[in-house]
Amino acid sequence: MPADQGGDPATTAHELRSLAEYGRSKAQYKLGVLYYYGQGVPQDHAEALQWFRKAAEQGNAEAQDILGQMYRKGLGVSQDYAEAVKWYGEAAEQGHARAQFHLGVMYGKGRGVAQDYAEAVTWYGKAAEQGVAEAQSNLGRIYYKGQGVHQDYAEAVKWYGKAAEQGVAEAQSNLGLMYYKGHGVPQDYVVAVQWYRKVAEQGNASAQHNLGVMYGRGQGVPHDYAEAAKWYRKAAGQGVAEAQSNLGLMYYKGHGVPQDYAQAHMWFTLAASGCPPGEKRDTAVKIRDLVAERMTPAQKTEAEKLAREWRPKK
Repeated sequence: MPADQGGDPATTAHELRSLAEYGRSKAQYKLGVLYYYGQGVPQDHAEALQWFRKAAEQGNAEAQDILGQMYRKGLGVSQDYAEAVKWYGEAAEQGHARAQFHLGVMYGKGRGVAQDYAEAVTWYGKAAEQGVAEAQSNLGRIYYKGQGVHQDYAEAVKWYGKAAEQGVAEAQSNLGLMYYKGHGVPQDYVVAVQWYRKVAEQGNASAQHNLGVMYGRGQGVPHDYAEAAKWYRKAAGQGVAEAQSNLGLMYYKGHGVPQDYAQAHMWFTLAASGCPPGEKRDTAVKIRDLVAERMTPAQKTEAEKLAREWRPKK
């Protein structure tokens, strides 16, 4: 939704109001934008909603889409998913790409409508064909999981690829996973690393952990414990339990970092608290207890203090 109307906002608002009151839908929409952002007028979502509604009722697709968003988020009006679906649908039927994506989300999550993956696929597909990156990413995920369509890894790779090229971090990470596992493409660790790195450098914790795994195993890159520890640390700092466990193991064995039982104990403690009950949690606890057997009382005290004071990085 464009926020810049050009010129002095206060003057623009005055001029737009005259046209909006005369019934011009474009002016009504633009005046709604000014109230939405508080440009030249006090920010007022309720007032913005009224002007968007006037434009939407005249068939303005941009206004219909933003009206849907306001009902979905509860901005200037009580949250109402069904009403959001109504307005998204009006705009989507006119070919509005973002509205088509938004409508796909509503069907995919079952908000305001019965959950219907097949219908979500239809609307994601329309938006994706128009280049909406988030729709392309979501379409890739749906084909990967086989929701509303037959599972098709090649089709998933196609749509993840389009979204990844537009910079969608989730799609880049998922595309890396497809190359890592050889799903829909020949297995290629080098390409997997390239995609993991792109998104890891954006701060994506899952990709940071995956990149650590690649360096730890020497898959697609030279084996490098120090580099593995670097990426595990980044993911562990964001609370990824598996990365915390892997980093703990590196401190325990002195791989890529100086051997440090207090650090190892801390990371295994954090991993155990972050893992759901199951094998991974049991493993973290088991190795933590093995580490504890080699620690002095002072080291145990230090490790417990470190674990208590640890906070995830934002």
